[in-house]
Amino acid sequence: MHEVLQEIQNMGIIPVVKIEDPASALPLAQALKDGGLPCAEITFRTGAAKEAIQNIAAAHPDMLLGAGTVLSAAQADDAIAAGAKYIVSPGFNPAVVSHCVKKGIPIIPGCSTPSDMERAIEMGLEAVKFFPAGESGGVSYIKAVSAPFPMLKFIPTGGVSAENLNSYLALNAVLACGGSWMVKAELINEGRFAEITALTKEALAVMLGFRLSHLGFNTASEEEANTTAGLWEKLFNFPVRQGAKSIFAHPWFEHMKAPFLGERGHIAIGTLSINRAAAYLKRQGCSFRDESATFNNKGELAAIYLKDEIAGFAIHLKQI
Repeated sequence: MHEVLQEIQNMGIIPVVKIEDPASALPLAQALKDGGLPCAEITFRTGAAKEAIQNIAAAHPDMLLGAGTVLSAAQADDAIAAGAKYIVSPGFNPAVVSHCVKKGIPIIPGCSTPSDMERAIEMGLEAVKFFPAGESGGVSYIKAVSAPFPMLKFIPTGGVSAENLNSYLALNAVLACGGSWMVKAELINEGRFAEITALTKEALAVMLGFRLSHLGFNTASEEEANTTAGLWEKLFNFPVRQGAKSIFAHPWFEHMKAPFLGERGHIAIGTLSINRAAAYLKRQGCSFRDESATFNNKGELAAIYLKDEIAGFAIHLKQI
């Protein structure tokens, strides 16, 4: 997969932005970064798009910037010159697609029919924009239409909200979702950037779904682990389950048969998307113990420990 598409997948949500005034570009970019999403698709629905992309790219080179609603090769060139790392079009325009393919810049055309999807595959594309997602059949349509095209990824846009976001992201065929609910035009035009940050944080919280999975306690021996787990069972009737390296009392409390990571033990944090969660935490400055990674029978990441402890506890992410 192209590295830009991999970045889009790691983000999970791409804010789709309409900017009327280029002066709004930098505070908007900062609001999105403060909210945890250093990315945006700036649409060419206004004459301010090129300057907005240029301003953000210069001030925030780490942001993943795309240009949306690109209707011509000339607009694509303007966007690329301004600093856009990928191009998005509302429909499948062969001239725009061919132009971007020749220039080596990722192009994500709008496709809502199998015929357009076949054309995208024929031109070597890896991902398409499913637009307008809600009006075109939503989750059920993507489930049905993606079956013959396992090599193609979809970015649903149009009608995506915090309420249905995870329904789309739960599909293997979905690369990410495009949405404007956290960057509505009135919020930008009225300078309500703190609200944009809050809505962006809320969207990330919905997507990642962080929750406490279990607590792990280090014990000196298997005998101590059995004794401690037995207390939970005796006092609270939490069933004990034996494992190779640990003993659980209820799914909440894990007792290691020998000292493990963490001065005091470990805390497992569950997430709806471990890869996106890891990418998000890396953007927050966290690093991981790569040697601690475990994988499921499909070869997908299932759990991994952070390098740093919190209050003497090692922290590990766990796919829910």
